Amino acid sequence: MPDHMRSYLDFEKPVAELDSKVDELRALAATGTDITDEIGRIEDKAAQALADLYTNLSPWQKTLVARHPQRPHFSDFIKGLVTEFTPLAGDRKFGEDEALVGGFGRFRGESICVMGQEKGDSTESRIKHNFGMARPEGYRKAVRLMEMAERFGIPVLSIVDSAGAYPGIGAEERGQAEAIARSTDACLALGVPNVAIVTGEGMSGGAIAITTANKVLMFEHAIYSVISPEAASSILWRDGTKAQEAANSMKITAQDMLRFGVIDTILKEPVGGAHRDPAAMIATTGEAIEQAFNELRNLDADAIRRQRRQKFLEIGRKLA
Repeated sequence: MPDHMRSYLDFEKPVAELDSKVDELRALAATGTDITDEIGRIEDKAAQALADLYTNLSPWQKTLVARHPQRPHFSDFIKGLVTEFTPLAGDRKFGEDEALVGGFGRFRGESICVMGQEKGDSTESRIKHNFGMARPEGYRKAVRLMEMAERFGIPVLSIVDSAGAYPGIGAEERGQAEAIARSTDACLALGVPNVAIVTGEGMSGGAIAITTANKVLMFEHAIYSVISPEAASSILWRDGTKAQEAANSMKITAQDMLRFGVIDTILKEPVGGAHRDPAAMIATTGEAIEQAFNELRNLDADAIRRQRRQKFLEIGRKLA
C-alpha cells in the first residue's frame, strides 16, 4: 500500500515521521538530486523502527491494530480464497442482515460454506453493513446456512471480525440473545467440520455465535473477548476513558487465547500488521484453512461432534 494512503496509529508516530522523510527525499530525488543512499538508509531505519514496535505490543496497542480500517475484510478473503461464491440472503423469518454475509462457494476446488461479518471499507459500505454488527436475522441466516451445509455434507468456514452484535432496540425486540444462542448451538451440533478465524475483533456473543468451531484460528494482532475494553471500563469504573487499563488486564490477545486453550493456532501477520500486506495475509490464511480442514477430513459426524465438544469442555481446565 502506498505510504500516502496508509493511516498510522498513534503509537506508530516515529515510523510515520520516518516515512514522511522518505517521501520528501523521493520528491527531491525526482528533481535529479542523487540521494539514493540516504533514502535507503532512512527506509532501513523506518523498517527497523516498525519491527521493534510490533515485537512487543501491549494489549491496548493490539486492540488498535485489530481495529485498523485497512485490515483485510470478509469480502477480501472471499475474493482471494473462494471461487464461485454465491451469497444467500434472508433468514426466512424477518429479513436480510447485511452485517453477516454468508453463502456457498469453492475453496481450492472443494465445496465450502462461508460466513462472516463484513465491516465495509468506505462510509457507504460501512453503513450498509452496519459496521459488522449483526442483528438477529443475521444469526438466523447463519443457522440456515449451517443447516444447509449439514444437509449436503459441506464444511463450514467462519471469518470473524465484529465489535459485537448490534445492541439496538429493534434487535433486542426481535430476540438478539435467543438468535445468538441458537447460532452457537447450531455450531456445536454440526456433523461437518467447521473452522473459524478471528481476523480482527472477536467481541462478545456476536463473535461466539459463529466461532464455536472444531478449529479456531486467530490472527497475531487480533483480539477475542466477551466484552470490549471500553464497555468493561464503563462497567468496572463507570468511566469509559479507562479502556486502555481494561484492555491490559482482560487477557484478550491471541497469545492469551492460545495459552488458555480457547484457540488452536495463531497466524503470524506481516511486520506492521495484516493491513500493511493484505495479499500476503490472505495467502497465509488460505494455507491455514486448508491445513485445519485436512486435520478433520477423516472424521465421521459423531467424531467431529465429540472433538468439538471436548475442545470446549477443556477450556480453562489446563493451560496450553
